[in-house]
Amino acid sequence: MPVREIPMYIDGQPVTSQSQAWRDVVNPATQDVVARVPFCTADEVERAVASAKTAFKEWRKVPLGKRMRIMLKLQALIREHTPELAALITEEHGKTLPDAEGEVGRGLEVVEHACSITSLQLGELADNAANEVDVYTMHQPLGVGAGITAFNFPIMLPCFMFPLAIATGNTFVLKPSEQDPSSTMRLVELAHEAGIPAGVLNVVHGGPEVANQIADHQDIKALSFIGSTHVGSLLYNRSAAAGKRMQAMMGAKNHCVVMPDANRSQAIDSLLGSAFGAAGQRCMANSVVVLVGEAREWLDDIVQGARGMTVGPGTQRDADLGPLVSPQAKERVERLITAGEKEGAKLMVDGRGCTVEGYPDGNFVGPTLFADVTAEMTVYREEIFGPVLCVVSVDTLDDAIAFINANPNGNGTSIFTNSGWVARRFETDIDVGQIGINVPIPVPVAYFSFTGSRGSKLGDLGPNGKQAIAFWTQTKTVTARWFEPENVSSGINSTISLG
Repeated sequence: MPVREIPMYIDGQPVTSQSQAWRDVVNPATQDVVARVPFCTADEVERAVASAKTAFKEWRKVPLGKRMRIMLKLQALIREHTPELAALITEEHGKTLPDAEGEVGRGLEVVEHACSITSLQLGELADNAANEVDVYTMHQPLGVGAGITAFNFPIMLPCFMFPLAIATGNTFVLKPSEQDPSSTMRLVELAHEAGIPAGVLNVVHGGPEVANQIADHQDIKALSFIGSTHVGSLLYNRSAAAGKRMQAMMGAKNHCVVMPDANRSQAIDSLLGSAFGAAGQRCMANSVVVLVGEAREWLDDIVQGARGMTVGPGTQRDADLGPLVSPQAKERVERLITAGEKEGAKLMVDGRGCTVEGYPDGNFVGPTLFADVTAEMTVYREEIFGPVLCVVSVDTLDDAIAFINANPNGNGTSIFTNSGWVARRFETDIDVGQIGINVPIPVPVAYFSFTGSRGSKLGDLGPNGKQAIAFWTQTKTVTARWFEPENVSSGINSTISLG
């Protein structure tokens, strides 16, 4: 099987990097090398930024209607090529094909939302705000934008960034994850096939050096980041020092509250899917279930459900979860499971040593479940990013709310209940940015903004929805008065009154 050589994308063309540093991209189910990706040189990053800066001069002038038609073409191409994109995701990330197809669908939602740019980027007008004075606002592009994405959603996360940035008139430099870049690159090719002009969308690859260069670069006006809290915090501070706008969606520890009045089978199936789907490699995975009152009696059913889940390669369509992305990820998850045992959590289901017939080298960890977890334990404090579910039992809804609010993260939480009063109380008192009510993974549809909070987010504006339009544009306010040709001045006005 030939090994792909991942190019950069600069000035509308795939470009082979001249870097001496390349990294293997490995199929996590087999350890076969499927591609090689460069760690671009500083000069290559400069080239990409310069291309975007040059292209901005003309792209910002392109009419909204033409930008809309490009996005319409792009969404049609993504829909047509969904099987191809999903297969590339599965080959390099490891998630199951149905899950990968679902990821492409969530990315497609954002592109579809960008197709509404002719109404999303409208300003406001106050006619005759003062005597023959009109005041109006314009939402204009910033210039060159940039995005740095994590490995876990190589299609959805870039779609959280460049479609709306470009649709609003900016140009873009994207740095996808070096762990699974092929699907992202195919997405970029489709964007150019849809009609995005040369230089409007550029791609570079690399590690911390490239990310830091992007954060520091004076010609990049805004940066969107999705990844770990450690990296996001460092890039946020560097971007602030460079005077650029920044949004950072970072780590999480999401909780699923189960009330005793919930539909038992629906709640259990939902929490298991949200905890173990994609092998737990989701920033919105519910990695903690909080059983309230008599719901603690459901633990045995949750355990049996976890034991009954199927582990297999991503190409096995009936598999519930595939491998972790790398041997290093597997080693880390198994190390944290061992730490949970040592610290006194009750290991009900152990996914270590998981083997899959025909795939002896795969990075497989099976569903793992701890009971009697407390807030002091490592398995609770750290974001495991693997198929590990922590079970906490409390007496009341108040206890559940207090427990969740004490956690520093605020990405997402959910509750399963049949009580409208309980749901309303929960959504009012919980201090978390995204809430699901009988919905296990509360990522909102793309025309609403992604609103993680507290330790899970830096920056005031998140991806998608109205917040993304605000993030990728600057507001200009114009105060205008036009005089009749024969109008005679009434004299000098030295006050601030518009008169």
